[in-house]
Amino acid sequence: MYKIVKPFFFALEPEAAHNRVTKGLSAFQKIWGAKSILKSSFCVESPRLERRVFGLTFKNPVGLAAGFDKNAEFVEDLSHLGFGFIEIGTVTPKPQPGNERPRMFRLVDDEALINRMGFNNQGVDVAAGRLKALKNKNRIIIGGNIGKNKVTPNEQAVNDYIYSFHALYPYVDYFVVNVSSPNTPGLRDLQEKEPLTHLLNELQSLNKLKSKPKPILLKIAPDLTNSQLDDIIDIVQNTKIAGLIATNTTIGRENLKSSQGLQKETGGLSGKPLSHRSTEVIRYISQKTGNAFPIIGVGGIHSAEDALEKLNAGASLIQVYTGFIYEGPGLVKKICKGILNA
Repeated sequence: MYKIVKPFFFALEPEAAHNRVTKGLSAFQKIWGAKSILKSSFCVESPRLERRVFGLTFKNPVGLAAGFDKNAEFVEDLSHLGFGFIEIGTVTPKPQPGNERPRMFRLVDDEALINRMGFNNQGVDVAAGRLKALKNKNRIIIGGNIGKNKVTPNEQAVNDYIYSFHALYPYVDYFVVNVSSPNTPGLRDLQEKEPLTHLLNELQSLNKLKSKPKPILLKIAPDLTNSQLDDIIDIVQNTKIAGLIATNTTIGRENLKSSQGLQKETGGLSGKPLSHRSTEVIRYISQKTGNAFPIIGVGGIHSAEDALEKLNAGASLIQVYTGFIYEGPGLVKKICKGILNA
């Protein structure tokens, strides 16, 4: 079915296509029986798919990465497509429009995307309000991906993360600290050891004051050197956060087939070209630490084989985004079946 409608969506500008798909999915599920149809078509249920990671039980290890549902508008609708968890965001304290359009580009020959969205979102309070209103709160695990506003200087960035932490705390199961997007000027400077340690320690201090502290993860860039990854490992172990998400999009443009014009677009590259590097990062951290903490693997997962590669490299869970766009909603089912048959 997706192969039939995919050319129509790919004929549209990427953001327009995204809006059509999400709103169409939401409208479809208002039809009587539609949710049951989606569940029977896309969900795979098996105790062998369950994973217990950082104190949470996931019905399967396949999640939807942040960026697809920035404002927590479609959590209920997406939960019927077979995901084991959904990550909303990236959200910031204040609403912001993001960068000027066009800001997302398909590299079809590479099965990739370049985006420079710039944390466009309606603000964390709006997202929190939607999560609060969810009818079936226990249906699926929800992660909250938090970032800083573009206008907030790095010296004050910790305040942005603290605000979003408090706003989302009652409604999400885990947090992701995003300091690795290449589309907010200066954001990646927060990956340096001193500011990152300070940020995570501040969040952990607040977390420990809660009656039920929630897992805090750090999302890292694929463009870090091994030395920088060693620093990240030290930071995770010293701050005692729950784990890592590896990786975000890359600023690299190596070995692409698409036109030079597309390759020159600024922003983060995701999809198949990222697959090898993200797996390398997962394997390096996993082997270096002896699997001391969980890693969520993301980057270039377009098939069950890609997912198994990440899991075999040391990932405890995986997330899809660009592969979901290119392969369609059936990808989650294929991955779950691949895991069961491995």
